[in-house]
Amino acid sequence: MLRELHISGLGVIDDLDLPLHPGLNVLTGETGAGKTMITVGLALALGARGSASLVRDGASAARVQALFEVGDDPPQPVADWAEDGEVLLARSVSAEGKGSARISGQLATASALSTVGRSLVEVHGQHQAQRLLEPALQTAFLDRSAGDEHLVALLSYRQAYDELRTTLATLEQLREASRDRERELDLLAYQVREIETVMPEAGESERLALEEVRLGHVERLLDAGAAAEASLTGDDGGAADKAGEAAHALEAAGALDPQAGELASRGVALSAEAAELARDVRAYRETLAPDPERLQVVRERIGALKALQRKYGETDVDVLRFMGDASARLGELAGADDRLQELTAATADLERLVAARATIVTAGRQAASERLGESVAAELDELGMPGAVVQVVLEPLPAPGPAGAERVELRFASGPEASPLPLATTASGGELSRTMLACRSVLADLDEVQTLVFDEVDAGIGGKAGLAVGRRLASLARDRQVLVVTHLPQIACFADRHVRVSKRAETATVEVLDHQRRVAELSRMLAGLDESATAVSHAEELLAEAAKRKTDPKLRASSRRPTPVQRSRA
Repeated sequence: MLRELHISGLGVIDDLDLPLHPGLNVLTGETGAGKTMITVGLALALGARGSASLVRDGASAARVQALFEVGDDPPQPVADWAEDGEVLLARSVSAEGKGSARISGQLATASALSTVGRSLVEVHGQHQAQRLLEPALQTAFLDRSAGDEHLVALLSYRQAYDELRTTLATLEQLREASRDRERELDLLAYQVREIETVMPEAGESERLALEEVRLGHVERLLDAGAAAEASLTGDDGGAADKAGEAAHALEAAGALDPQAGELASRGVALSAEAAELARDVRAYRETLAPDPERLQVVRERIGALKALQRKYGETDVDVLRFMGDASARLGELAGADDRLQELTAATADLERLVAARATIVTAGRQAASERLGESVAAELDELGMPGAVVQVVLEPLPAPGPAGAERVELRFASGPEASPLPLATTASGGELSRTMLACRSVLADLDEVQTLVFDEVDAGIGGKAGLAVGRRLASLARDRQVLVVTHLPQIACFADRHVRVSKRAETATVEVLDHQRRVAELSRMLAGLDESATAVSHAEELLAEAAKRKTDPKLRASSRRPTPVQRSRA
């Protein structure tokens, strides 16, 4: 709720603080005293456009601060700015026309103020934006009036519609990617085929490189092997034979000298190693043979492997890994066609489901629209607009949308002789304010906004109609904070907090009235005289009647007759 409003340098307002009550707050005063400037100041704090013309003569800037209590768990976007259960909206407009905005002490834009403000306050009055004119709110109004069963059907529709929208988006992405997918499929298939044609093995390039060296130098290797074998086992006594003779001689010496025995052991080992080496060299030579054909095969295979490595990886393992990844991607892309068919079928099913559920929603709205229009018109009759006609019209949409298959529009005519037209084009400010009040009387939980401001709600009415408006406002203020600017004592008598706005020396001041001052103010409003005994008596009577209406449950419950909506639920 709005706890306090501070305004300075705005029009006839020099500097004032306005503390507000959680219930019904009423502002009264002479014409031109500055009542409307208070609502203008509040509108500025809520993000309305400002200009240098609003700045008071001699002031450097017009400044407004609005402090709200929002509780521990406020809704978005209020929660983003709340501190200790409070939100402070501040706005200034300089004499040069420059403006600034803050939310809870942080710099913000006027649009941010508006976004937060719309969740906190709803203003109905002179040239103020009417939320009731928004198609979304009119649709929500009708849906809530249709009852819980309809709201369940609407939720079911929205779930199906959201699923359809998500499926269509995915399907569109797949279709847009179809051409790129075909190109990628062709490329990947070519790459996999190219690798599979060669089909390298891990470590194959290293093994082939060694084989190429051996085959390419086979003659030199044979010559080197032959020379080595001749040195070990030549006809004139090779190294192996010489080592055997040395070992035999050392064995003989070892029989006489133990130290020579150690040398003999080493000689025997050397002779055996030389003989084994000679056998291994012979065996190595036998593996060597010129093979030009095999050399050509090896070199071609090495060339094929290197060609793959230039494209797909530095080693055989890297090439094989690339082929594995490409094959997996091919499987994914090949499955995309199946996915495309699945989504196409799912889309058709969801379209049929959305259409079926939209039909149910439409039927619920059609059933509720006539009685809702009658209910609002009945309220308007009691609020001083006899003969007013309200129609709730369903305009079919070309295709179902997020809210259903139709657009809801409230149409209004001031009398039965006029053709109902969209509310925004036919109703004056006062008519709009009373229509909003009538809507809230029919359906108290129209939305979650906790502070409602009504200016011009008393335009063109008085007497009995004024009392009816006052009763509706007082009833509305039981669950929400209401701020009303009025000239009617029949409305002002219902106030939980009565604030008088006065102008002295071209400067507006505010005063919270106690009971005695309320009587005097109501007397002035009734008769134009502060001391009229008749007016005082009438004022006392109004206050007493209002108190009874506000405290007596029976009288409070009967303050308005059951509407068609209520009767339909009985």
